[in-house]
Amino acid sequence: MNDQQHDPGPRITGKTKIMGVIGYPVEHSLSPLMHNAALHHLGLDYVYLPFPIAPDNLERAIACFASIGVVGFNVTIPHKQAIIPLLHELSPIAQAIGAVNTVIRVGEKWVGTNTDVAGFIAPLQNTYNQNWHENKALVIGNGGAARAVVAGCIQLGMTEIHLVGRNIEKLKQFEQSWIDSTLADKFTNKLKIHSWEKLPQLIPQSNLLVNTTPIGMYPNIDESPVTENQLHQLPSHAIAYDLIYNPKPTRFLQLAQAQGAIALDGLEMLVQQGAAALKLWLQQENINVEIPIAKMQQVLTSS
Repeated sequence: MNDQQHDPGPRITGKTKIMGVIGYPVEHSLSPLMHNAALHHLGLDYVYLPFPIAPDNLERAIACFASIGVVGFNVTIPHKQAIIPLLHELSPIAQAIGAVNTVIRVGEKWVGTNTDVAGFIAPLQNTYNQNWHENKALVIGNGGAARAVVAGCIQLGMTEIHLVGRNIEKLKQFEQSWIDSTLADKFTNKLKIHSWEKLPQLIPQSNLLVNTTPIGMYPNIDESPVTENQLHQLPSHAIAYDLIYNPKPTRFLQLAQAQGAIALDGLEMLVQQGAAALKLWLQQENINVEIPIAKMQQVLTSS
């Protein structure tokens, strides 16, 4: 290979600026792969790093990020709600949802926003021609990711959104927070919460079944939030959507696909929400470029 063909990849220098993702665990994250590919493609002197931050260390980590000049970072499980009190401002969408997946450094302030909603609905709108207002969604889990999914289902205009979780108190808090949110008028009588035991009864009426929990995520690849017997009741041609993208496919999606469901993993959502976050960070740096979404998709599908 000659020198013109050789691509040395990103070069880290004393001037390289830092972006990243925080989570616990975060070893499974493909975000560094796609973001660094995009940054290198754009010829920008930035690097995107994974930061495994335990919940007890979250406040100290955010303070450290400010001291070393981190430009911005993504937020994944379990910090999407816990980080909110540590931020100076929230965007309207983050405030309405009550969860943050993207943080931007604006002057001396940390500003939280949420690009998960756009990321969640993009593959549904781009791939499937559905009359969403005639469909019902069943969302498994009640964490920060579930909040973005509920907002996405509202935006799609779905007629009913059913949500199941294991902790009744957290479910009630989830419901009340939506009643108190700026999106309350858009989901009146649409959002219904249920205990985990109701899951088998809800599956037969669901056109869209979404797993927002970490059940089945690497390394626990043999686990599924829904059993094989329960998935027997899923309507044919329903969409089973797992926000997990590692492994690909998850056990949940394997089982759903075997029942005739359309399987959709979290890879496209990851790309779309990541591209939106990267655009926000670069705009704050006064860099206005077209984000190379195709390059981000390519590096993930070929990895």
